[in-house]
Amino acid sequence: MLFADPALARRLETTDALAGVEFARSWARFNSFTGEVFLPVAGGHAGFGGIDSPLTQAFGLGLEGPVTESDMSAIEDFYRGHNSPVNIETCPLADPSLFKLLNERGYRPIEYSNVLVRELTGDDSRAWPDTRNKVRVRRPAKDEAESYSLVVMKSFFESTEFPPEFLNIFKSCFFAAGTFFFLAEVDGVPAGGGMMSIHRGVASFGGAGTLPEFRNRGVQTALLLARIALAAESGCELAMVATNPGSGSQRNVERLGFRVVYTRTKFLRDWPQ
Repeated sequence: MLFADPALARRLETTDALAGVEFARSWARFNSFTGEVFLPVAGGHAGFGGIDSPLTQAFGLGLEGPVTESDMSAIEDFYRGHNSPVNIETCPLADPSLFKLLNERGYRPIEYSNVLVRELTGDDSRAWPDTRNKVRVRRPAKDEAESYSLVVMKSFFESTEFPPEFLNIFKSCFFAAGTFFFLAEVDGVPAGGGMMSIHRGVASFGGAGTLPEFRNRGVQTALLLARIALAAESGCELAMVATNPGSGSQRNVERLGFRVVYTRTKFLRDWPQ
């Protein structure tokens, strides 16, 4: 059984921090953006992939030691230079100095997410494909970036119009280094999708969604098994995923052996108008 100590937290948070860097780089290439899109700071990384973008946040702060006033000023200057609020995902195993500074500098908590982990073995490389399953999972081609992105976005924004700029963000992520995408189909019809990024033996699963008309048909289980299989085949020792606490997504991954190791808190600081 895994124990959530600082060494494990560093591995997990670094995986998502560096994935965030690659997403930001890909967004910049996709949009011919020439400014700085990431900042190594306080043991982690701050990324910028557009104002009000899910790519624009910092990960991994305070896991290599204390966070200083100058670290926080550097992060704030970075985001203020992009006219963006500051979003910081925090790990509860970070140095206490981080939380002290967040309180002193006017940040407020806006979101929680559970980080779940599963150990991988060689046997997991045979987890998929399963010929008995009616869901088929494949890796979409580069020229399917937009159609894939639309499937996942319609899974997230099922009852509202999604912001047009979000399609740009999703498409740009498709070309990020070290990232793998998976498309699930039922009877040849796209039903959902998900992605995976890998860093030093850790595979991070994210961005998964199922179209409403295909829910409760095993789509997410198939996407999870396909990613577990590729992660194990690639030599990964751990798979991780972050979910909303108590959500259906958490239930799905726990059924496949993932367990909560800690809960992140996202902090926000807006700038006065």
